[in-house]
Amino acid sequence: MAGGGDRTRATGWSYDEPLFDCEQLPLPPTRVGLKPVNVAQVPLISPFRYPGGKTWLVPWVRTWARKHRLSTFVEPFAGGASCGLMVASETLARTVHLNELDPVVASVWELLVNGSDADTNALCQLILEFEVTLDNVKREHERKPDTLVSRAFQTIVRNRTARGGILASGAGISKAGEAGRGLRSRWYPETLVRRMRIIRTIRQRLVFTQLDALDLMVDRNLDQSECGWFIDPPYTVGGKRAGSRLYTQHEVDHKQVFSLAAELRGPVMMTYDESREVRELADEFEFLVERVPMKSTHHALHRELVLSRG
Repeated sequence: MAGGGDRTRATGWSYDEPLFDCEQLPLPPTRVGLKPVNVAQVPLISPFRYPGGKTWLVPWVRTWARKHRLSTFVEPFAGGASCGLMVASETLARTVHLNELDPVVASVWELLVNGSDADTNALCQLILEFEVTLDNVKREHERKPDTLVSRAFQTIVRNRTARGGILASGAGISKAGEAGRGLRSRWYPETLVRRMRIIRTIRQRLVFTQLDALDLMVDRNLDQSECGWFIDPPYTVGGKRAGSRLYTQHEVDHKQVFSLAAELRGPVMMTYDESREVRELADEFEFLVERVPMKSTHHALHRELVLSRG
């Protein structure tokens, strides 16, 4: 998930403000070569600035979910969950099942989806009162939290002050910040709290679990034709190192991911980096493949693969 800032554009709304009038956003192109989605133009609900997040894919997922009229939308590798939160906020499925094995990331979702109002209020208060200084940030990065609230708070601080939002061990503190604006360049306490409040208002449509994604994919209760799967595993196919550098839980049997996804009865959408290995797996398990253009907040153009069945 891409992070946010305080800049405004011609639309009149803040870069980091959550919006729900998404009809005015660009719809996904129907073929390769059309204008890419700019992540700076996609409404944000997730409190994470997640490395490898799928904010850029939100318009595509919106159209896909509408097409299939889903009862349940499942994200086995939720991460920052930008797509799942969009589906829940726009009621494009009755239930959105978020799953994340990483205990650090999971602490935030466990609190916001399954936690109490008291714990949510405590987390929000900690965020509002936190003074972002290098000493305070270092202390929070190194602390050993002993409650769900303290673990979730540490996760948010680390995510918002580490280089690139990376939560894996060894990630350094972003001392320069975005555009040289320092540690505070990604710390927006009021916006973070507002997003958390929004998530709490839609939590009746959310389910959160902390399971191995492959175990979730063989859950018979979810193997239904009206259940749609958005599968976004760490990009470690073919020896790629990005996933192992960015995520704690990066070891994934990608052939098994494809095999299980091919057996699901409901529609499936998967995303991967372009690679020969992914193309071969998609061909072996009969997935349709499209190269999707996306533009980062720094206006860099990238293409990723979107694979689908059903």
